[in-house]
Amino acid sequence: MPEVRDCNDAQAGNRIAMHIAIASGKGGTGKTTVATNLAYVISQQGQAVTYADCDVEEPNGHLFLPPYPEELKEVNVMVPEVNESVCTLCGECTGLCEYNALAVMGTKLLVFASLCHSCGACVTLCPPRALYEKPRPVGFVRSGPAGDINFMGGILNVGEAQAPPVTKAVKRRLPGEGICIIDAPPGTSCPVIEAVRGADYVVLVTEPTPFGLSDLKLAAEMLRALQLPFGIVINRCDIGDSLIREYGLREDIPVLLELPFSRRIAELYATGQLAAAVDPVYRRYMLDLFAVIKQKVYYGGINSRQR
Repeated sequence: MPEVRDCNDAQAGNRIAMHIAIASGKGGTGKTTVATNLAYVISQQGQAVTYADCDVEEPNGHLFLPPYPEELKEVNVMVPEVNESVCTLCGECTGLCEYNALAVMGTKLLVFASLCHSCGACVTLCPPRALYEKPRPVGFVRSGPAGDINFMGGILNVGEAQAPPVTKAVKRRLPGEGICIIDAPPGTSCPVIEAVRGADYVVLVTEPTPFGLSDLKLAAEMLRALQLPFGIVINRCDIGDSLIREYGLREDIPVLLELPFSRRIAELYATGQLAAAVDPVYRRYMLDLFAVIKQKVYYGGINSRQR
């Protein structure tokens, strides 16, 4: 687990610094609802808080925490370019590339930039030095104040296959102090791993259904492999059975919070409103969740099986 950056007077809730990732094994569990409302209630306590939307393929945190004024910065990756007057078509670069981003076709060396992972090996090891790097835009980082919250989010360009470079660009801009709520994409693929990597604690938002349980198991195994501490939030806990609770008990994974279904909360979500801003019960849920996470990060409660 990364070093906590500033934990003076943590018990009183002052000057706390941590990165909390909100993830889920599947989409539609309420992950962004929890992430945005958690960021809101923390900001209302006077804490410096950043909300980072790392679901760069389908970002929607800005609908609930709209940044204004908004700043967009382009994200570029470095890809090889061929100096045809120098290239001997030796094929060394094509043999090096594990992603088939280069190919010798007739009298030309072709570069398939969308397949390139920007490792730089082809440029470094090209015998005649016929390759050089050039920037290629893949997305944007959106930032700005959303009330008392520092908003940051990534936007992957349409048609791009690789989300991690944009996620990395978002995380590089995160402040070194205060609370950072990282809204990760759903699932267990590379974009998720990049989003949660280095977090002090991960919250898995799930639902009490067989599909929810199946994907929760995959997400839990991913976090164990990454050696990250985590707990579960069961959303709409009263519409299903006790599968998730039983799994948490059996696997010794803490259930941090259970949120009952509420038509009122669904209506607020549908209109882009923060539930915690208008519903005192939901606000209390989020405050309780933050209190539990602080205890887990600063005062133990992370068991050896999760590590």
